[in-house]
Amino acid sequence: MEILQFIWDPSESISIFGKFNLYYYSLMWMLAFGLGFYIMQIIYKKEGLSMEKLDSLFVYTILGTMIGARLGHVIFYQIELFEQDFFSVFLPFRFNPTFEFTGFRGLASHGATIGIITAMYLYNSRVLKKSVLWILDRILIPVAIGGAFIRIGNFFNSEIVGKETYSEFGVVFKKLGEDFARHPAQLYEALSYFIIFFIVAHIYWRTDKVKNNGYLLGFFFILLWASRFIIEFFKEAQVDGREDWIFGMNTGQVLSIPFILIGFYLMFRKKFK
Repeated sequence: MEILQFIWDPSESISIFGKFNLYYYSLMWMLAFGLGFYIMQIIYKKEGLSMEKLDSLFVYTILGTMIGARLGHVIFYQIELFEQDFFSVFLPFRFNPTFEFTGFRGLASHGATIGIITAMYLYNSRVLKKSVLWILDRILIPVAIGGAFIRIGNFFNSEIVGKETYSEFGVVFKKLGEDFARHPAQLYEALSYFIIFFIVAHIYWRTDKVKNNGYLLGFFFILLWASRFIIEFFKEAQVDGREDWIFGMNTGQVLSIPFILIGFYLMFRKKFK
């Protein structure tokens, strides 16, 4: 039944005002941050916090996410870039071998997580003046749905693709110059993030679990990184030589394990103590 296998060969951008192009990947990032701001606005109103503090949160979140995601990709997947093309680590340009605008294509979710945690620590100590776990328990709600949009953006770019599938279901990524079907791993991941969003949002609005600081964050970590660990079995290695390097696990799986363990600790830390 080849009807379940479809060819994916979209344009990467929308032409606006002549030569100006709006890339779908960039649009997904805009949607992620825009929807995230709207969700946090509802949460801040519910918690009785001022909108001035929300404006600061937006800035901290964007910087923490982008800086963490970029450095995470380079450190975890492309460390040699510091030596080969140092300025491209921090700027959306390639300088070696030729100058070219590339945008920030290399972004890692593990790095984004560390960046967001760091940004929330700074935001809490300078602006919010609450427990850092308090803000992390709430920022994770828009982060979950934002991650889904980012993976949809990866699907438009035909990047972070899945392994070849020999089943009746799959996607042929023509941009890669291929004629065989792969697992749409980006969509698997996006779907899991949407599901996680609805779960954590339900817990926040319909239960009192959020009163236990860190509980919702721990549950989120377990759901997020366990799903990521499983989906990695269907994904191609993002960097050659990293697909089977520790007990048969790839980089994404190895990096997910510490977050899962932290999640269990946050959920059951009172019992541990």
